[in-house]
Amino acid sequence: MEYLETIQPQLGRVVENIEKVMAGKREAAVLCLTALLAKGHVLLEDVPGVGKTMLVRSLAKSVGADFKRIQFTPDLLPSDVTGISIYNPQKMEFEYRPGPIMGNIVLADEINRTSPKTQSSLLEGMEEGNVTIDGQTMSLDKPFFVLATQNPIEYEGTYPLPEAQLDRFLFKIKMGYPTPQEELLVLNRADGEVPIAQIEPVITKSKLIQLQDEMEKVYMDETVKRYIIEIVTKTRNHPSVYLGASPRGSVALMRASKAYAFLAGRDYVIPDDVQYLAPFALPHRMILKSEARYDGQSAADLVHEIISRTPVPVKRSMTP
Repeated sequence: MEYLETIQPQLGRVVENIEKVMAGKREAAVLCLTALLAKGHVLLEDVPGVGKTMLVRSLAKSVGADFKRIQFTPDLLPSDVTGISIYNPQKMEFEYRPGPIMGNIVLADEINRTSPKTQSSLLEGMEEGNVTIDGQTMSLDKPFFVLATQNPIEYEGTYPLPEAQLDRFLFKIKMGYPTPQEELLVLNRADGEVPIAQIEPVITKSKLIQLQDEMEKVYMDETVKRYIIEIVTKTRNHPSVYLGASPRGSVALMRASKAYAFLAGRDYVIPDDVQYLAPFALPHRMILKSEARYDGQSAADLVHEIISRTPVPVKRSMTP
């Protein structure tokens, strides 16, 4: 199944906005919007300079959301992410100074360059929807979406995310380099006013929250749920896999499929939605055996293999 060419009008305008800034990155835009609707987060592993920041900035501007950027470095502290309480001598009380995690759409740039302690301060907010500061729990604003990036070619001085933390991301995606034609379009757009300066919001934050709630009502037939379970179970039983996808992976694939169907303008999920999204939702939740890695196998290849060998439900999802 190819990624969506037709999107329901309200959300289609968001993708069109991103395409004004990002040439040839429609699939990445659709996946990020799917994750946003599903109240999930995205890990983007790619080389520098392919437009990761522009992607998330244009998404934030399109939905009128508060955009924050965190540049992760080895000396970054948890308080640099969550914020800190500072004593105000005039009021004789502590005042909370919010950190960048208090934004609606947060770019966590090079997340693998900071210490595990600082990483966990971000991941708590991603999972729980709140952060703990000086023993007090503070709720994050809605919507809340994190796009974290990491560089796949530089490992010196990095702290790779452990599997338990990778499991917190709904998708792991790559954008890749543009084609020569797309890169020419990038040059033409950059030869003048910066395109992102022209982006205007096309939906409001309150409307986005409403759409997130409506996404929850998308129907998924029992046969499609069993299809998800069968695919995930096979990731655990595959001879090349040391650790398969967790139950959280099953839930993530279900929510992502519902959001993707909603994006397409449907109120029900079909198996094609699951087939398309599984390679983005499952591989980063798997650990291959060492001999499989030596043979050049990848988790994404195994997911594609599992999908090809898993019978598609004969009964298609219908509205209840």
